[in-house]
Amino acid sequence: MERARENGSAGELGSPAQRPEAAAAALELLVHGVGGASPEEMLDDPRTVRVTGDDTAAVYRRIADADAEQRPDADRGQPVPEAYVWCNLTSGNGSRALWLLLLPFMVVNLAHWMRPTTRGRKRTVRLYGLLVRLAGLTLTVLLVAAACEVALDLAAWQCAGTRACAEEHSWLAFLSPDASDDGWWSQPGRRLALAGLVPTALTGLLWYLSHRTWSAYESQQPMSRKAEPDEETGRTGLGRPGFWYGRRLVARLRAAHTAAGLLTVAAAVGTSAARYDQASGGPAVLEALGRLLEVTLVAGFAVVLWVVCRRGRSENRLDKELDRSLVRLLPTGSVLLLVLTLLYAGWSRPGWHSRGRLPGDMTFGGIALFEGMLVIALGVVAHILFRARPDTRTAMRGLAGPAVAMLACALGGVMSGGVAQRVADWLDGTRSSIPGPPVLLTWQASTIPAVLVVLAFLIGWLAWRTWQLRNQEMAGVELDYEGAAKDPARTRRIANTRAMASLTDRAPLMVAVIASVTWLLGAGALAGALATEDPPSEAARGTYAFVQGAAETAQALGSWLIGLGFILFVTWGRRAYKDPAARRTIGILWDVGTFWPRAAHPFAPPCYAERAVPDLTWRMATWTRATGGRLVISGHSQGSVLAAAAAWQLKPSVRKRVALLTYGSPLERLYGRWFPAHFGPAALSSLHREVACWRNLYRPTDPIGGGVQLPGDCGPQVDREPLKDPLAYGRTAQHPLPAPILGHSDYQADPAFAEERGQLLARLTPDVPVPRARDDGAPQGSSGRSSE
Repeated sequence: MERARENGSAGELGSPAQRPEAAAAALELLVHGVGGASPEEMLDDPRTVRVTGDDTAAVYRRIADADAEQRPDADRGQPVPEAYVWCNLTSGNGSRALWLLLLPFMVVNLAHWMRPTTRGRKRTVRLYGLLVRLAGLTLTVLLVAAACEVALDLAAWQCAGTRACAEEHSWLAFLSPDASDDGWWSQPGRRLALAGLVPTALTGLLWYLSHRTWSAYESQQPMSRKAEPDEETGRTGLGRPGFWYGRRLVARLRAAHTAAGLLTVAAAVGTSAARYDQASGGPAVLEALGRLLEVTLVAGFAVVLWVVCRRGRSENRLDKELDRSLVRLLPTGSVLLLVLTLLYAGWSRPGWHSRGRLPGDMTFGGIALFEGMLVIALGVVAHILFRARPDTRTAMRGLAGPAVAMLACALGGVMSGGVAQRVADWLDGTRSSIPGPPVLLTWQASTIPAVLVVLAFLIGWLAWRTWQLRNQEMAGVELDYEGAAKDPARTRRIANTRAMASLTDRAPLMVAVIASVTWLLGAGALAGALATEDPPSEAARGTYAFVQGAAETAQALGSWLIGLGFILFVTWGRRAYKDPAARRTIGILWDVGTFWPRAAHPFAPPCYAERAVPDLTWRMATWTRATGGRLVISGHSQGSVLAAAAAWQLKPSVRKRVALLTYGSPLERLYGRWFPAHFGPAALSSLHREVACWRNLYRPTDPIGGGVQLPGDCGPQVDREPLKDPLAYGRTAQHPLPAPILGHSDYQADPAFAEERGQLLARLTPDVPVPRARDDGAPQGSSGRSSE
């Protein structure tokens, strides 16, 4: 097994000399889905052995099949099963709990991949990607600004500068002018400089996580190859040689976002000192340094914007280059500027005293306004792309990307506002001795009850719709199990499971409503904060009693809810750090959200597919090279998406000799509708034509998997009729005990699974020798494959 991997070069693999008897060898490569599975469960054998891979992702076999290559005549006609286990890529050790902090970054990264299908509009596609990258940059600045708000404004500026607050928190005494008798650290500039280490450490942590996860997950190079003349790379980008290797872009974005975070800290610390120097008529040298600092900060942010706007993804080739000068100099220069800023702010200014809030608290308003404009622009671009090639199956008529980007911005705002609100309450309680967080954050928190009311209405509508569907499904259940003794409770349970499974198809409506309401409420909160410069309760004073009561209730309830959410968030993260079961649950979220490469945000959780897809491609290529045997790649749930992605990475001449078996697959139901540019009807139809054969199994009780639904005659060739679930309605000779409703799990328990697998193997003609690198383009039945 390992010898086969060693013999496979990183370049194009030629066809090996093969033994005639080895041509009949068959392999079934099993790929598990969401939540993961053990190799013992996948292979249905307690005795398994790892044949290749490591503790993060590996291929396993039954011990009895460990030397199958040396026994080509054994079990002729029966495939050798192998299990590819990748669950540790998303739910491994306790450090995965830290990924909860990266949730907004993950969501905005998804928006990048949700653009509608189009052709011939390269500039519009680039503009779409640019807008999403800019939205991702605002999230980094927002997170670091929130850390600055907590450390610099609330703690160092407000609390340490107020006697009552500083006396309540003795750990701030050395920063307080009163408690420390005007000690060395008590001057505002020095307090800010010291507190600036907190957001600096956060930025460093984000850089470290991004760099470390890249090395551990995404540094695996796919097989390098050249596109063949007959290769249709326009159908989907998943087949392009460089799609699963974004090292250059991630490194550039990591440098830019790190620099943006450090520059945000420098701006929070330095501009306050510069404003004081310009207003107080102090030393001319300090005033000049302050102006120079402001100009340098503007220039630094301009460079960051240039880096983010300059380059997107490079997918047409395996790009191994790295912009080393930029990647090193941009963060290094930002660190140097930050150090100089801290020294400048720490210069002695005996007449400077902290009052009110830290200057520049409308930074959050500027970020919110910019994000709202980006979402509008992204919606316009997405609509233009959708109108060019409309597809009714596309989620939200092509506006899924802007909606998800809006939710990412809202999630970032809630997290930053929640932290600021909780820290302010912790420092001051209800005494109002300090001004507290910026007014905009209070307005944003006050909109949360309204969002929850809308969400409650949506849930109520879904419950009512599910009840209607259940009543409609009862007739279908009775028809499917015609002749069985009627059991109303059993019928109702099956019908209810089918109705609940259909809720997945209502997700676009949910996202559209929540995103629209969030945008409108966010715009209202921004307008209210700018117009009144007071929190909602103060702004409503003197109006109607109902309005004033509603404003006070919304503000109090929003503060409480955002605090509760922050506590639940921290509790969930702590539990995930200690409890493997909880970590596995969080891993399910990452299974869905981190399939895509980091194209919009370098601090998003790592893309496991940049490790898993090359693994699968290499495994299929080395098996074929070593044995020339047949191969069926069998994927369940998310594993079917990985299987399809791996098949697309093969040459067309090789892809024609691969059989694909998918079950419980979200390829069309989720990925095809939400990510149409890569999994739309044209892409899936192309995959069907290019593989030797493809069969898809699904159940009406499955909330995730569904039919591929290819147009025309292709549909029945891929999709089998929906499987019955449960297998038996009542007690039978084959099922003396009540058969369970399986839903999304255990497709192998259905006899249809073995039947379809056997037919796929039979359609892969075993006696045709493996073609050489230059193929004549005619469909081949052999699954012996050379790969690159």
